[in-house]
Amino acid sequence: MIYIERKERFSAAHQLYNPNWSDEKNREVFGKCANKNFHGHNYTLTVTIKGEINPDTGFVMNLVDLKKIINEYVTDKLDHSNLNHDVDFMHGKFSSTEVLAVEIWKILQPQIEKHGAHLYKIRLDETLNNAVEYYGE
Repeated sequence: MIYIERKERFSAAHQLYNPNWSDEKNREVFGKCANKNFHGHNYTLTVTIKGEINPDTGFVMNLVDLKKIINEYVTDKLDHSNLNHDVDFMHGKFSSTEVLAVEIWKILQPQIEKHGAHLYKIRLDETLNNAVEYYGE
């Protein structure tokens, strides 16, 4: 078994806000992230896949194909968007990095499996200091 990674980057805005709470409670819990005018991040998405090396290609999966999948299904939809309003797969969900990572997994997993590889991990860096990792359910 071998693991390979592909990194892609995107910029997006979001607001952390629970509509069931008062503005004061949202500010208390989410701080500046509850700003009604939103705020943005330059995210780094690292997709790690695993599998056996194909003896005919020397690849687990062609990285050109992996790049196309990530861009078509994820980063093209996220880049320069508002996660709370513009992204179909985030409608009705909290726009936290944790939730975003899980939703990205759900999108990428079946696409990667079509190429004979397995999604191993999603790492989503929101800032230089904050990141989440998701290994599936």
